[in-house]
Amino acid sequence: MPTNPNMVAIQTVTVGSGGAANIEFTSIPASYTDLCVKLSTRDDQSSGPNYIYVQFNNDTSTSNYKTIFVRGNGSTTASASATNEGKIRAAITTSVSETASTFSNCDIYIPNYTSSNQKSVSGDWVPENNATATFMGLTAGLWTGTSAITSLKLTRDSGNFVQYTTATLYGVTSAQGSATGGIVTSDANYYYHTFVASGTFTPLKSLSCDVLVVAGGGGGSSRLAGGGGAGGLLYYSNQSLTNTAYTVTVGAGGAGGSGGNSSTSLGIVGNNSQFGSLTASAGGGRGGSYQFGNGGNGGSGGGGAGLINMTAGTASPSGQGNNGGAGAASPYAGGGGGGASATGSSPVSGNGGAGGNGSSTYSSWGLATSTGQNSSGTYYYAGGGGGCGDANASSHGTGGLGGGGAGAGTAGVAGTANTGGGGGAARNEFDAGGVTGGAGGSGIVIVRYAK
Repeated sequence: MPTNPNMVAIQTVTVGSGGAANIEFTSIPASYTDLCVKLSTRDDQSSGPNYIYVQFNNDTSTSNYKTIFVRGNGSTTASASATNEGKIRAAITTSVSETASTFSNCDIYIPNYTSSNQKSVSGDWVPENNATATFMGLTAGLWTGTSAITSLKLTRDSGNFVQYTTATLYGVTSAQGSATGGIVTSDANYYYHTFVASGTFTPLKSLSCDVLVVAGGGGGSSRLAGGGGAGGLLYYSNQSLTNTAYTVTVGAGGAGGSGGNSSTSLGIVGNNSQFGSLTASAGGGRGGSYQFGNGGNGGSGGGGAGLINMTAGTASPSGQGNNGGAGAASPYAGGGGGGASATGSSPVSGNGGAGGNGSSTYSSWGLATSTGQNSSGTYYYAGGGGGCGDANASSHGTGGLGGGGAGAGTAGVAGTANTGGGGGAARNEFDAGGVTGGAGGSGIVIVRYAK
């Protein structure tokens, strides 16, 4: 059994008025550590109590099951073993010959049910008959099959389970909360699953979830350059998710421009992030570079370059961020990349434009998960990268709150990992030197649901 187990009800069967010879659970998911069946049972036989048997995967091979059990009635005890029955004697049920409206209570536990080894089974049961003496007992069983258990059948040696008999199959996991995947944290109201790299989110039951998706930031360029735009930020509320695996993609940040008198001076657009089939958040646009390109479009647009190619990138598709700031011709300096909550700034007096600030709307998410950029207790995501300043500038553009990297005269500062921040620009005026723009910060995906 896992440490601090969490039991999630997979399915409950309640027997109707006609009775039932068997109770069966099929298509059992493989997303748990152990299985547990809890039973309240009574049968229609004239004498009892009687055995409840368990079979796996419709395997009826007589040599594949073994049982040892011990039972007592308050004054005497007995033990026995059974082989070659094609099933395990997992528990005992009350019969109709015993006190009316009494039902037996049984637990059947199956650890490591997905392993490729033989499977052990334990049973704990009390067939209550409201009498002075009644049976109670323990069972140890073994199924020698090496396949993962995907179906489980409860049977009788004869007769039927009567109306109101109930059986619930539980999945047991050590996962915190009601899902697996990512880094799990919590606050007073929610569980959070944080993905800092691509992975899979699997609810252990149907859940209503909120999802925050941030793409990778765009790379800052070099040569009188603009800052990279922040990765697109999208929020989805009250998503109805089922017990299935959802693919999570976390986009990498775009590389910074590598300098020199060529198109390699341009940064690279950031990579998209996505949760399941929801619309992907778009990677941030690259910064603009003198002679080689305007600011690029993306989740947030990249800043324009100085002197030539001053046009800033736009937020495209719309609704995920903001435009970059235009560059300046005199004195020439680069604009800042756009952020999730603000447009990038244009240069002032030759100083590089600041990156647009990211969103603080999800500050409580950052507090609960220790992600985003913490500024005086407020957490931000998806800030734009700063632009470069003129040769005589007193400063280069600052990165926007939310992980945006600052512009610089030499190497631009990279956006912060897992914020979607844009990379800062580098100056490298007209020569073919090798200063580089900062890379965009990688994105992040966070899923939360109520406790």
